[in-house]
Amino acid sequence: MAFDVGGNKGGGVRPTMNVTPLVDVVLVLLIIFMVVTPLMTKNLWMNVPAKPDKKEEATPPPPDAKPPVVLTVDKAGTLRINREEVPRDQVVARLQRMLNARADKIVFFDASDAVPYGSAMEVLDLARGGNITVAVLPERLAD
Repeated sequence: MAFDVGGNKGGGVRPTMNVTPLVDVVLVLLIIFMVVTPLMTKNLWMNVPAKPDKKEEATPPPPDAKPPVVLTVDKAGTLRINREEVPRDQVVARLQRMLNARADKIVFFDASDAVPYGSAMEVLDLARGGNITVAVLPERLAD
C-alpha cells in the first residue's frame, strides 16, 4: 500500500491503492486462459460420402438392393428410422436388428436445420453407443 504525503488542506496522510499486484494477477490469468482455450475443443470424426463427379453418370443400384437405413431427427426431437417414428429408448435395438439382416452395416444420419446442435449430437452418441457405424448425409433428403 502506498501513501500520498502532502497536497491536502488537512495535511494528513492519504492512502492510495497500489495496482501493480492486481495487474500482475490479471496478466497471468489472461495468459493461462489463452493457453488453455485451444485445448478445450472437442473433435468429432465423421465419414462423409464423397460427391460424384458431374461427368460420371451415377450407376443405378441393382433392382434387389435394399434402401439405405436413415436415422432422422426433426425440429420437435422426434426420431425416425426410414420415415417411421421410433421411441428414443428403442432406437438402438431396432437399428441393430435392421443391420443384422443387411450386408452393409451403416446408418445414415440426417437432422432438420432447426434441430439444436446438442440434440443432434445426443442422437449420434446414442447410435454410436450401440456400436453402430453412422455416416452423416452431406445434403438434405428430399421430403
